[in-house]
Amino acid sequence: MKKNNLIGFIKFIIKSLLSIILFPIKLLIGISVKLLKRLKFSIAFKISASYIFLYIIVILIVALTTSVGYFVYGINKFKKEVMDEDLIKIQRLFPEYKEIKTMVDNDTVKSIYIYDENLDIIYSSDKDKRYSNNIIVVLENLLYREEYVYSSTFLANNLEYYVNINYSAADILSETKHLSLLTLISGAIGLLIFVPIVSGTSYRLIGPIKNMTEITKTITVNNINTRLDVKGTQDELKELSQMFNEMMDRIEEGYKSQQQFVSDASHELRTPIAVIKGYVNMLDRWGKNDKEILEESISAIKNETDNMQDLIEKLLFIARSDKQTLIFTKEDFKACEILFEIEKETGIIDSKHNFVYKFYDDVLLYADKNRIKQAVRIFLENAIKFTPQGGYIIITSYIEGDFYVISIADTGIGINKKDLNKIFDRLYRAEQSRGKEIGGHGLGLSIAKIIVLGHKGKIKVKSTVGKGSEFLIMLPYLEKLS
Repeated sequence: MKKNNLIGFIKFIIKSLLSIILFPIKLLIGISVKLLKRLKFSIAFKISASYIFLYIIVILIVALTTSVGYFVYGINKFKKEVMDEDLIKIQRLFPEYKEIKTMVDNDTVKSIYIYDENLDIIYSSDKDKRYSNNIIVVLENLLYREEYVYSSTFLANNLEYYVNINYSAADILSETKHLSLLTLISGAIGLLIFVPIVSGTSYRLIGPIKNMTEITKTITVNNINTRLDVKGTQDELKELSQMFNEMMDRIEEGYKSQQQFVSDASHELRTPIAVIKGYVNMLDRWGKNDKEILEESISAIKNETDNMQDLIEKLLFIARSDKQTLIFTKEDFKACEILFEIEKETGIIDSKHNFVYKFYDDVLLYADKNRIKQAVRIFLENAIKFTPQGGYIIITSYIEGDFYVISIADTGIGINKKDLNKIFDRLYRAEQSRGKEIGGHGLGLSIAKIIVLGHKGKIKVKSTVGKGSEFLIMLPYLEKLS
């Protein structure tokens, strides 16, 4: 029973003191957090304030636990050295109350109360009081009267008696207060040392971020190649700097590509406009009455206008793809339907090449029929452009795994290895295709790529200079048709 009382008392004191101390701390934390959110302090200041605040909380907790621990240690030591001895002495003297009364003194024992087995008082050194081993009463006496109430039992004449002994706890409380004060003073001295250290450390940690901010402010389209210095950064800041630099690399590459695209598009438009303007000037000077010049000018202007219209439509198609507003009108259709149409149309418009058609398989596609046909025609027209007269162009189709493959192979001039990775770039034309007799804007393959990828397909290219090229359009299909 003695041990349970002591353990219960210790637990209650710890819980009570923790709740009393931590309540204002919790309240202060809440107020501080709200204040820091409202006020626009620098990150370095917020980090410093947070660490200082945590340091103060740690010091308070250390002071609290040290004080409680010391007090419990002092009471436990006092119990072993004095309280247990006094209980044995009371048991030996009982029921000689006069002898027991001599044990009461003002310095240590304040009062003694003895109760029978029914907890009725049978001896009181001053005023009658009810027996109590209630921790609340113990704590109340400790806080307000600086007395510790020791509760226990003893046997006499084969009967059990209860006893309350009130001891002066002034010395232990005074020592506890002094220890707590010394802990707080030590913490305050440590805080004076800690503040400049944590402040300097915070600003050193935030320094790279500040440098990053200053550098990013200077980045414009005129110096888009500016990058963050990752040498002085560590850990997450280094990773952030590297990711930022990689992002800027992509932006710079995209910006340069866009500039090149605009420049090439302007160049492509400049030529037909110059031709049209030249013929208009010629008509203005000499062609009004010269029928031959008039017909030549009208024909040339018409051709250049058609050329400009074709270029603008292609540019608009690519622009819609970039803005993700390009819509494919998909439907179910047989793949060989468009292949037979292409075979028929090609035979009408081109008689200078040898065409071979081998459609081994037919499948059901779910796609934009007109766009798929457009993509196949682009590759076919490309093969026609770069294959000399009398050369062979072979169009085949077959199933390979999960894809329906349309192959356009030719015996033309082929493509250099250095150009293979660039032929799908916008307005890019290899050296072999830059002649006027070949023509084109360099947008066809870009458009074909957009169409095929837009249908979750793939494109493969095989080419050898002087021997020809093969383009493979690979499209996912619904089912094989017999």
